Amino acid sequence: MTEERRVVLEKALLSHPCYTEAAHHKFARMHIPVAPRCNIQCNYCNRKYDCSNESRPGVTSEVLTPEQALAKVRMVKEKIPELKVVAVAGPGDPLANEETFQSMAMIAEEFPEMTLCISTNGLMLPDNVDRLWDLGIRFVTVTINAIDPEVAKDIYQFVNYNGQHLKDLDAARTLIGRQLLGVEKCVAKGMVVKINMVLIPGINNRHIPLAVKRFKELGVYIVNILPLIPVEGTRFESLRAPSAKERKELQDLCANDVRMMRHCKQCRADAIGLLGNDRSQEFSGCGSGCGPTGGARDVPVLVPRENKRIAVASSDGEQVDGGFGNSPRFRIYEHCKGEVTSLGMVELNRDLEQPLYGEGHHLRLETAVQELADNDVIIVTGIGDKARSDLERRGVKIHISHGSVQQAIAEAVGKQKE
Repeated sequence: MTEERRVVLEKALLSHPCYTEAAHHKFARMHIPVAPRCNIQCNYCNRKYDCSNESRPGVTSEVLTPEQALAKVRMVKEKIPELKVVAVAGPGDPLANEETFQSMAMIAEEFPEMTLCISTNGLMLPDNVDRLWDLGIRFVTVTINAIDPEVAKDIYQFVNYNGQHLKDLDAARTLIGRQLLGVEKCVAKGMVVKINMVLIPGINNRHIPLAVKRFKELGVYIVNILPLIPVEGTRFESLRAPSAKERKELQDLCANDVRMMRHCKQCRADAIGLLGNDRSQEFSGCGSGCGPTGGARDVPVLVPRENKRIAVASSDGEQVDGGFGNSPRFRIYEHCKGEVTSLGMVELNRDLEQPLYGEGHHLRLETAVQELADNDVIIVTGIGDKARSDLERRGVKIHISHGSVQQAIAEAVGKQKE
């Protein structure tokens, strides 16, 4: 890194509220929620759309197009002149959404003085380091909850990578390998890397100090140990959150290896303002044409996204022939500008001889909801009220069909555009 680049980076570091504790009292940040899709399912995560009553990662009141995000940055910058950082932190994974790159390119062009950063699960990070660098992104946060697959397999429900739907140790090994490689490449490139680790009592609490030592070897700048938030509708909803004492003891221990972030507020995917003073609701709806005071603004109207990820209950890829509660597999497609591309298949490993009632059946439905919730639309021959409600709360649309897969996809996408 040249001396000029080092000076520029250090200056940006001093005004980044998530990387420098003193900065969070003076400089504001803005998360633009342009990345709804995710390629993994963490057992503590429930991404919620149009939610104004919760403040935690994965929650947003709206999902914006890149054009809307740019317009909203203009508006926020006008109202909050201390805005220094624009980031993409969800509600899905930024690197699983092309809109992330489009948004950052547009913002970098209009606001070259702004610091840009992303927060990712790291699965697709190794493939995108150069692209992020070329966009001017110098700050990358990677959520890594374990570096031992035996620990990680209990944290992640599945990983979708290169058309494969991975579970258990296969998912854990793939994700960890990609995460560590991505961090290594970012550091080598000259980026400042922060690691987020969710402290989950009884699962990874004893493992965290070992992982932090590995992060030190990789050249990570700072580590943020976040307390688990037991969220309703997730596999970890019944686990307890760690105490403040447990978290502090881990932070104090790990501080011997790497700088600790101790001022994190576990921000929403649409957070705006100073840390600890979120003003996102003040600007809620701005992406669809409303200003902070409710007046009309020159902002693009919210429009449906061109690309849709669609799960279809089909045994042969020709006909829609399965209900949500009894289909052992779902074929995944992407619809973009009239073209349909197959993305692979999700196997649910259902025992079809088990009764369609009782605790076992409810557990199978909950598992299916979790594994298919990263799709925009699910096409089935039928679905129960509970599963439909759980999916619709996650922003997933249900389309009932008994026809051909291609016709059902066309109908479902057409219905979404109405």
